[in-house]
Amino acid sequence: MSAFAALDRLLTGRAVLPWSAIEPGFAVHGFDHRLRFASRAKGIFKPKEMAGILSVRTVLPRKGRRIWYRDQHEGRDALYAGDTTVRYSFRGEDPASSDNLMLKDALEKQHPIIYFVAVSPAVYVPLYPAFVVNWYPERLEADLAFAPSASTTKVLAPPATPIERRYRLVEVKQRVHQAEFREAVLDAYEARCVITGLSVRELLDASHIMPDADENWGQPWIPNGLPLSKIHHAAYDANLIGIDPDGLVHVSQRLLADCRDLDLLKAVETMKGMRIRKPRSEEDRPDRDRVALRFEMYLAAN
Repeated sequence: MSAFAALDRLLTGRAVLPWSAIEPGFAVHGFDHRLRFASRAKGIFKPKEMAGILSVRTVLPRKGRRIWYRDQHEGRDALYAGDTTVRYSFRGEDPASSDNLMLKDALEKQHPIIYFVAVSPAVYVPLYPAFVVNWYPERLEADLAFAPSASTTKVLAPPATPIERRYRLVEVKQRVHQAEFREAVLDAYEARCVITGLSVRELLDASHIMPDADENWGQPWIPNGLPLSKIHHAAYDANLIGIDPDGLVHVSQRLLADCRDLDLLKAVETMKGMRIRKPRSEEDRPDRDRVALRFEMYLAAN
């Protein structure tokens, strides 16, 4: 397997990657050592094994006891402000530095870029492939555009038209925003399911209280989110369990009727009347109006 094929397989479809998984590199069949695609020391990195590729990243550090998801973040703002491209700031103030010239080289040779976007401290969304489409030494900035995965198109090339760039950037924004929503909701609740207390992060989802398809009430912000285990998330979305405005859990008779195993029935019945866990901060608590609207949907389904 080539390094490029390995890269596409590793990154395509990955929702998020913790820095602890990125920094040591990845074990790839056919290589006797791990492939590294990023460095803690540099925001712009050129992997040794892959001539003709570059990685760039944004950083979102923790700041003492401050809550990271309430801070303004330059990289995040740049992503959401763009219409067809994303602004990426040079490293330092010398456009002729070796790092910044690598961006220029990527533009001239149309080499693909991995863009690691921080969605919480030390957690990244890997966006690949991206391309440098403009290089502005006077502004100490470059513009990045996103293209479909090579596994989809079999061609690594920047989008040819503004419409294609705009379409891909909308997809990227949605992906990053949903990842930010999940990380923020989980951190607000100390990564515990509000019903069971399960604290295995990989088994938790950030459930929308009001579905994100609802333009008026479904925004991905913390008071519209609840951390739930994957099975409880599915049950909540299917109106098999409900949560009322006082935070009490209700269990559908449909679900109880399907629990033929006695131990399972007891486990499900114990949820009835439970009060959901609260987030650390008062301002992150579930929005009562949204919870009430969602509970009406549960009642109508049952």
